Amino acid sequence: MNLCRACGAWIATEARCNECGERRIVAHPELQALSLAHVDCDAFYASIEKRDNPALAAQPVIVGGGKRGVVSTACYLARGFGVRAAMPMFKALKLCPHAVIAKPRMEVYASEGRAIREMMRTLTPQVEPLSIDEAFLDLSGTEQLHKAAPAQTLAKLQGRIEAERGLTVSIGLSFNKFLAKTASDLDKPRGFSVIGRKEALDFLAPRAVGTLPGVGPASAASLKARGLSTIGQIRAAGADQMLRWFGDWGRRLHALSLAEDPRVVDPDGERKSISAETTFFDDIKTLEALEDELWPLCEKVAVRARASQIAGRTLTLKIRDAQFRTFTRRSQFADPTLLAARIFEEARRLLAPEVDGFVAFRLIGVGLSDFVDGAQADKGDLLDTRTPKIAAAEGAVAAARDKFGAGAVVTGRTLKGERGE
Repeated sequence: MNLCRACGAWIATEARCNECGERRIVAHPELQALSLAHVDCDAFYASIEKRDNPALAAQPVIVGGGKRGVVSTACYLARGFGVRAAMPMFKALKLCPHAVIAKPRMEVYASEGRAIREMMRTLTPQVEPLSIDEAFLDLSGTEQLHKAAPAQTLAKLQGRIEAERGLTVSIGLSFNKFLAKTASDLDKPRGFSVIGRKEALDFLAPRAVGTLPGVGPASAASLKARGLSTIGQIRAAGADQMLRWFGDWGRRLHALSLAEDPRVVDPDGERKSISAETTFFDDIKTLEALEDELWPLCEKVAVRARASQIAGRTLTLKIRDAQFRTFTRRSQFADPTLLAARIFEEARRLLAPEVDGFVAFRLIGVGLSDFVDGAQADKGDLLDTRTPKIAAAEGAVAAARDKFGAGAVVTGRTLKGERGE
């Protein structure tokens, strides 16, 4: 049976719905058996700007921070010119000089994200947000409640969001998180794609390794150096060989190549922030000594982010002086990160103006928030070749520590702190 996305009816044809006449039909042999979905808003920030200003409907829109900032989101018209999120604004304007630049309105975007999330929660309590504009849903066991299969319920949600919020979403339906998220990217915008059990291995085999979660340009190059350019080649290498070459990371990639992802939808899994702090035995006045205390905290935050496979857009620095006055400073990354080095560099930038050599401090902390899926982080671009190298190095350190223990690799700055130098 095939599903009409417009009215939710099961129909026999793939051409046109005999109930409502619509042509938006989803056809898949496992459509009635799958219940795990990834719902992703299409060009969320830019779509809100177009909705709120209909004069922008036919124009390329870039949401970002001015000529010296970066692109937060680009509408699909702008993407047609090559504009991408996290791209420097000057580069985006060279590619699409006639684009309309909209200043981000984060409060509006957050409000819309909450409204859409509440719509999701009317369907199932098993909703796990990944960020402001995307979430996993597990609709297992909801058939009796909604008198409809999960696919029908999702099609109605898609239509309801468009009708009530004036925004479109793309839906991926499958049997695990990895494939559901992969499916939601296949037919954007306003898509509804399905990856079933029977075709999963054949579907994955020819896809580039860079389409796997957590594989950026640098790690893709490392895989290619071993002759692994496609997911099928990772599968053929075998779990033992991948473990020998890349540690636990390699073993996880091999599991994904087999369409295996044991993660469940966890409605309590949405982290608001990841943070670490320390109180000093003796008060500290110098920037260098504070930095030595800051680095291991950044490593702790990065380890926790990597373990949860999430990355943060917002960094928070916390310091407390000897008079117990607490100060917090925040900033946003141009693109999300889960790297200790990038967390440290930004935290150090926020810390430096607060330290004058006279005021003594008794506590320092650092936190990461405003999360997205870790696979979206630290990609770099033609102007930023350093970040992928850092990502590869930290990934190698993480793999070594996973395999041989936390003390297997110790950084120079950490050693300095331990020796009291």
